[in-house]
Amino acid sequence: MSCPDKKIIGRFAPSPTGPLHLGSLYTALASFLHARSQHGKWLLRIDDLDTPRNVQGAADNILSTLDAFGLHWDDSVVYQSHCLDRYQVYLDELARNKLVYPCSCSRKTLSSVIYSGLCRHNINPPDSPYALRVKTDSRIIGFDDGLQGFIARNIAEHYGDFILKRKDGIIAYQFAVVIDDYLQQVNQVVRGFDLLMETPKQMYLQQLLGLPCPDYMHVPIIVDQQGYKLSKQTRALAVDLTTPNQVIFELLGLLQQNPPVELQHESINELLSWAITHWNTEPLKKRQQMNA
Repeated sequence: MSCPDKKIIGRFAPSPTGPLHLGSLYTALASFLHARSQHGKWLLRIDDLDTPRNVQGAADNILSTLDAFGLHWDDSVVYQSHCLDRYQVYLDELARNKLVYPCSCSRKTLSSVIYSGLCRHNINPPDSPYALRVKTDSRIIGFDDGLQGFIARNIAEHYGDFILKRKDGIIAYQFAVVIDDYLQQVNQVVRGFDLLMETPKQMYLQQLLGLPCPDYMHVPIIVDQQGYKLSKQTRALAVDLTTPNQVIFELLGLLQQNPPVELQHESINELLSWAITHWNTEPLKKRQQMNA
């Protein structure tokens, strides 16, 4: 739980791989309402490190879409691609402490999702392209999720030595998000249920680096009629910008907030004002998904 006198700082961190779809906006709205209901700040970060997947113009489209739906962020937008030097500082710290190692294994050589540790004793980088993996141990990482309850995982057993920097030189999501949240002083992370089991990895890295752990809350995700998460990979359509108030009203329903019917045709500002005042996470507890 957050301390009552602590200034809440939340964030939304989309990837610029296309326009925002309903599932993305749903998560953004949940994050926004959770922060604003506690009189907190809400930051926007563009997770644009995975350059092969980035779509030209998508970042600007995300900003204009959030603005059209009244989800106005605080402070300047942070772009991960502008933070490469910062990531390297923390990678170097792990290297000095002998907590990372070079790995030249390919997917073809791996027989399991959990890495076998074949390159664990490498000291000098190979001549061929290599990734950087973090050394894990059998400690149990546990945390109280704001919706899903207590979660605990044995890091070595469930994840093995995972990658912090890919062979192509791109910083892995797990590592970047830990540094980003720390540097932005984010202390409250609201995101989709699909990222729940990634959280122990991030908390493990926070422990290795001596960084504070934010409070986490993973909201149910929206799935399509086939049961798949709404995403760009499943060709989810961009949100309709012509009737933003109706979209927000629908999303409040999906978030189990039960907005009064008379608000259906009110302005975005009226809807969001009501939603901030009445934000209640109890109806979302233990619900892992919902159909669109």
